[in-house]
Amino acid sequence: MRIAIASGKGGTGKTTAATNLAYYLAKCENKRVTLIDCDVEEPNSHIFLQPTWQENKKVTVPIPAIDHDKCAGCGKCSEVCQFGAIACIKGKVITFPELCHSCGACMVLCPNQAIYEDNREIGELEAGNQGNIQLLHGKLKIGEAMAPPLIRAVNEYNTNDEIIIIDSPPGTSCPVINAIKDCDFVLLITEPTPFGLNDLKLAVEMVRELQLPLAVGVNRSTIGNQELWTYCRKENIPIILEIPYDREIAESYSHGHLLLEKLPHYVPHFAQLYKYLREEVSS
Repeated sequence: MRIAIASGKGGTGKTTAATNLAYYLAKCENKRVTLIDCDVEEPNSHIFLQPTWQENKKVTVPIPAIDHDKCAGCGKCSEVCQFGAIACIKGKVITFPELCHSCGACMVLCPNQAIYEDNREIGELEAGNQGNIQLLHGKLKIGEAMAPPLIRAVNEYNTNDEIIIIDSPPGTSCPVINAIKDCDFVLLITEPTPFGLNDLKLAVEMVRELQLPLAVGVNRSTIGNQELWTYCRKENIPIILEIPYDREIAESYSHGHLLLEKLPHYVPHFAQLYKYLREEVSS
């Protein structure tokens, strides 16, 4: 069972839902769980789970390098590059590694085999454990523009756990799609505000385009108005988790504590969530 926790915007409570669901499964259901934090620009699940890190490895992507002794300056590589990562100026080839998408077209089509593959580091992958929870996350290098290659590397890390939870990046762009595309189910976390509803609609369109089953979880459910519930009824989207606005939740979060550790009366919320997910995925 591979479950993605996503949202159309940041700050809705994705990490709260992901870390506490993992904690519930490990502590209350005695399951082995892998939590993958795919928000590689600023991963924060480790703040709440406090794992013991066991592995750290660099993640690289292939980029073109030029053998100027073989290069004839024909400009074919510049013509085929769709991302502006290679330019040919007065017969001299210049590369821009930060723009390269590692498609390999320039190497394949170079008539003189003057382009060979080099590697560029884009970030690192860390793996650790906290009890029955394995935590994986990627950390993108500062200034790096493209998160998807690192997200793919983290998602492809070998794990044998039967339940995998993806804490996806916010939004609806390429990083999110790379994080959730291979999941069995997507839980969209939102809040009952105009911004929350607007971005939820965008996220629903994205998930439906990927043809993945989905449901909604509402954080701070006791604020705002009823437009969110009206929209979900109209679109036939089930709301399977509601966490009320509670100062104690905010205080525990601000101190880096798990909700279910400090406020165990919320355990039934996550028990109901897991029951729904299990039934939906199995069906």
